[in-house]
Amino acid sequence: MSSELLAPLDLAFWHLESADHPMHLGALAHFGPLPADGDPSTVLDLLASRAAAIPRLRMKVRDVLLPVGGAAWTADKRFDVRRHVRQIALPGSDFAAEAARLAGELMERPVERGLPPWEMYLLTGAPDGSFAVLVKLHHALADGMRAVAIGAGIFDEIAAARRPGRSRARTVPPRSWLPGPGRIMGAARDRIEDLGRAVEVGASVVGASVVRAGLLDGRAAPSALAAHSSGTRRVATAVLDLERVHQVRRTTGGTANDVLLAVVAGALRRWLDGRGEPLPGIDPRALVPVSRRRPGAPAGTGNSFSAYLLTLPVTEPDPATRLAAVRRAMDRNKADGPLRGAGAVAVLADQLPSLAHRFGAPLASGAARLLFDVLVTNVPLPRSALSLGGAPLRELFPMAPLARGQALAVAMSPYGGRVHVGLVADGKAVPDLDALAAALAEELELLEHLDGGR
Repeated sequence: MSSELLAPLDLAFWHLESADHPMHLGALAHFGPLPADGDPSTVLDLLASRAAAIPRLRMKVRDVLLPVGGAAWTADKRFDVRRHVRQIALPGSDFAAEAARLAGELMERPVERGLPPWEMYLLTGAPDGSFAVLVKLHHALADGMRAVAIGAGIFDEIAAARRPGRSRARTVPPRSWLPGPGRIMGAARDRIEDLGRAVEVGASVVGASVVRAGLLDGRAAPSALAAHSSGTRRVATAVLDLERVHQVRRTTGGTANDVLLAVVAGALRRWLDGRGEPLPGIDPRALVPVSRRRPGAPAGTGNSFSAYLLTLPVTEPDPATRLAAVRRAMDRNKADGPLRGAGAVAVLADQLPSLAHRFGAPLASGAARLLFDVLVTNVPLPRSALSLGGAPLRELFPMAPLARGQALAVAMSPYGGRVHVGLVADGKAVPDLDALAAALAEELELLEHLDGGR
C-alpha cells in the first residue's frame, strides 16, 4: 500500500473540512476494570502497538499532479504512533460525565493534516479502575462500517486473530495487464450506468432543495436544529435496551431501525416541548446513511455508502402514528433503493471529478442545510464480546460530524443487548443536549405501551 488515489467521495470529505467543521468520525468506548493481574500502565502501550500494526493508520494524504485536484494516500515514512495516541487523566467524581465533556472538546478539533488523519485518547481516573478510549478517524479515511473494521484492531479478540501466522496469503492468479474486449465493454457499460444514475440523483437533489425551500417559505423551520456554526461541540450519550426495541418492533411491525428513528422523532418533540419552544412549522428532515457494502464482503477502503431522506414526524402528537409514518416512509425508501433519490448525494459525489471537489467544497458544504436538518445513522458493531487488555468493553458510543449550518447529529450502535446512542451538537446552539439524551429513553418507554400501531 505505497500509494493509492483517494476515491471521489473520500476526496469530497477531505475538502469539505474547515476549522469550524471537522470531518472526522468518533467513538467513545468505556471499558470495565482490568483483571486483577492487569497493569493500567500497559494499556497506553497496548493501544499504541495495536494501532501501529494497522496498515491503514500509517497512511497520510498528499496532493498529486494528476488527476488535477486529486490526492493520494501514501505511507508516512516518519510515522510515530505516539503523535496519535495520548493519555488524559480525568477527575474521578463523575467519570462518565467528564469523559463526555472532554469528548466534546476533542471532537471540535480537526485532526492534524500532514499526518495520518486519526487520533486515540486513553481516558483514565475512574475510582473503580475502569477507563475509556476516544477514537477519531477522518471521514476521508472511512465510513462508519469501515471505521469499525479499522478501529476493531485495538480489541484483544481482533488483535489475536491478526497475529503473524494466523492468516494465509491469498493466491492471486496471473492476469494480463491488457484488458480484453469483454472487460472494456463491461467497464464502459458500468460507467454509462453510473453517469446516468448520477444525473438522476442530481436532478432529485435540485428538486428536493427547491421543494424544501418552497415548504419553508413563510413557515417556521426547525430552528433548534440549525446553527450559525460556533466551532464548538458538545457530546451526550444514552443507552437503550435492545430487547425493548425489538418488543416494540414485534408489536407494531417494521424493523428495529424504524423503531429507533421513531424514538428520535418523539424525543425531538419531547425535547422541544421541554425547552418551551413552539413546534416547527415543517417537520425536520433526516439524512439516514445506508451502506453500499455487501453483507459478508471485505470492508474495503474508504467510503461506500448512500443515504435515504426521511421526514421525522415531530409535529405529530400521537406516538403510534409517528412510528407508522416512519415505517411507511422507510418502506418507500427501501423500495426505491439506496441509489435513487435526493438522499443518494454520496452517489452523486462519487461521480464528480477531483477538481470539482477541490473548488466546489465550500458551496457543497453550505447546500447540506437545504436537503436535511439532522443526520441519524446506525453503525453496526461486532456481536461478540470485546475487550482491551482483558478489560471488557461495556459501552461504545459512535459520534458523527456536523454539516455546516446544522446543530445535531445522532449515531447509534447496538452492542451487548443495548443500543448506545452518541449525540454530537454545536455547543452553543444546543447547551441542553443532555435533556435530549434523556428524552430518548422516555420515548422508548412510551412506545412500549402501544397496542400494535396504526
